[in-house]
Amino acid sequence: MARRLAALLPLLFAAATALAAASDTATAVATTAGTPQTPDQWRRAASADIEAAYQITLANHPGVHDPANPQFAAKLDEARKRGLALAARVTEVGGYVAALQLFNTQIHDGHAGVVPQQSLRTPWRSPGFLTAWRGDSLYVAASEPDGPPVGARVDDCDGKPLKPLIESNVFAFSQRSDELGHWWVYARDVFVDKNNPFIALPAQCRFSADGKSFTRTLAWRTITPKMQQWRNQSYNGATLPVGLTEPRARLYWVAMPSFQPDAAQRDAYRAMTAEVAQHRQRYLDADAVVIDLRDNQGGSSIWSRDFAKALWGQARFERRDTARSAGQQVWWRASEGNTAHARYIVGVLKDEKQEDYAAEMTRIADGMQAAQARGEKFFVNQSEASGTATAADRAEDLPGDAPAFSKPVYVIVPGQCASACLDALDYFTMFPNTKLIGAPSAADSTYMEIRMQPLASGLASVIVPNKVYVNRPRKSGQFYTPSIYENALVWSQPAFLKTIEADLAKR
Repeated sequence: MARRLAALLPLLFAAATALAAASDTATAVATTAGTPQTPDQWRRAASADIEAAYQITLANHPGVHDPANPQFAAKLDEARKRGLALAARVTEVGGYVAALQLFNTQIHDGHAGVVPQQSLRTPWRSPGFLTAWRGDSLYVAASEPDGPPVGARVDDCDGKPLKPLIESNVFAFSQRSDELGHWWVYARDVFVDKNNPFIALPAQCRFSADGKSFTRTLAWRTITPKMQQWRNQSYNGATLPVGLTEPRARLYWVAMPSFQPDAAQRDAYRAMTAEVAQHRQRYLDADAVVIDLRDNQGGSSIWSRDFAKALWGQARFERRDTARSAGQQVWWRASEGNTAHARYIVGVLKDEKQEDYAAEMTRIADGMQAAQARGEKFFVNQSEASGTATAADRAEDLPGDAPAFSKPVYVIVPGQCASACLDALDYFTMFPNTKLIGAPSAADSTYMEIRMQPLASGLASVIVPNKVYVNRPRKSGQFYTPSIYENALVWSQPAFLKTIEADLAKR
């Protein structure tokens, strides 16, 4: 029950986050008259919201009291100082957003910080082309008629090497450059003007193509809908719907673009898993199975876990998972806000008639409240502890196991793969016939089950994780590196098939 609840909770917390975000947007729209209008009002709003985000994080985030992360509180304090220093220079909405983002980058944790409302987003601009990161460089992925040719490499801008420019203009205000997957997703934003007044946009860049070098002066203009479509596909490509297909005989393609599925996608996941379980011999005889995680940004680990059980065999999967996570514990941060949110999740589960899950979540909420009454910072949920692994748990195969599945499995990894997407990689890579292909993944901290707490201004919400994994096998900040990098500029199914077929031929 505890393992199943742990897999379900990220989806429930994500749903709660979506509800909060929708509520926040409604609030922002309803209070337009209170939205800052003058430079001084924007400056005061930035300072007040950074201070509020600091206080809410200090009171609720498990990292503040995590004995495995003694630097967290100092990072949070430094984030406050740096954020407030930049907030003092804010004069309009773009500066407000940038100051909040600087606060986030100083904490350096994707599950901490403050998120401005989408309603504050102003029109973006581009210089008439968009780029994609492949290997260790940016390449032109799409271009308007007056732009540089598609496929050209960007060498430098304004005499400045490209990587330092990306660090100062992108990663100083967003994401984490030490996670290699973030280069594949966010480095391209060096050529997207998001109205940050604290950076200097590149004016002239040098490119190379077909052995020739040339220079272009950049003419920044509003991104057109077509350019926005190109941008959305510049790192994931055109992805496939949830489902199982056979692009050629005996090669099976499993598309998992989201672990936050809607009703139709949930049905598709169940059908796909049932197909593998009921006709397993078909996959035992396959040339290869491809699991496509493009576009996936997490959600619930139920979907990948159930599929892995069907493919590799339930008993074999559960033994390896037990051995992998032996000694892991879950500590819930016992604060007033977190406990209230746990009670809210109980209500969601009851409304969905998931009484067993609701009872377990009630026990967690009660434990958090009792810990809080005792003045303790955490409720340690013993029912979520993984215990120790036995010799049988570590056994490769045991009598009664389903036939071993040993055919090649290729898992396509996008650079933004995090949260439950990383859980999927944890599951799939327990088996030696799995090979990762694509880009490095993103990384998680050990802080999970986030909620979004709206600020009084209506302009932003604070990210608050409710629990911390202790002794998790995958360490905080650890990411996956592919065995095969996919450097094709267009991440299409045919491109990946070509790479996979070449690797199969070597076998």
